[in-house]
Amino acid sequence: MRDPDLTESSRIYHFTMKHVFLTGVPGVGKTTLVKKVCDALSGLSVSGFYTEEVREHGRRVGFDVVTVSGDRGRLSRVSSGSATGGREYRVGQYVVDLQSFESLALPLFRNMQEGSGKQLFVMDEVGKMELFSQPFIRAVRQILEKSCCSVLGTIPVPKGKPLALVEELRSRADVKIFMVTKENRDVIFDDIVSAVRECLK
Repeated sequence: MRDPDLTESSRIYHFTMKHVFLTGVPGVGKTTLVKKVCDALSGLSVSGFYTEEVREHGRRVGFDVVTVSGDRGRLSRVSSGSATGGREYRVGQYVVDLQSFESLALPLFRNMQEGSGKQLFVMDEVGKMELFSQPFIRAVRQILEKSCCSVLGTIPVPKGKPLALVEELRSRADVKIFMVTKENRDVIFDDIVSAVRECLK
């Protein structure tokens, strides 16, 4: 005879929230919220990376990847128009520096060790520029399955051709998605913190 308790517990486990992702239009404040959430979770082991705008003379010229510990590397810059001879990875006017991104971001994934307590891993963001990297895609899929950590990440809103990994994240039963808007960004903070705390239990 089937054990009803076992069936129920496995069903609950399958739908247990494990990761939190924020989505919203560019510039709405996703990165700011992620940083505020990490600050609110003092005492917790946090690793990962943020994406930050780079501005010169008030004009955005690209994006950098910045680790939680403060190391910085180039993600992209406005194209100068001079081809390098190698393959260029472009998003609009920006040329993605894949080598720089991978050299900074990939070791962060490898450093997440099982058995060292529950940890929070920040991925800001899983977007078009980052997804030129096949090793990054593999690393994201692997870390989502690790029992030692929960992910707090950001993903873009759907626009144009769907990004396979982003759609994969949206459809996962263990991922909670928050839509950030200019109207709710100042009041949604507590809900995000609560969700992340629940994931880390």
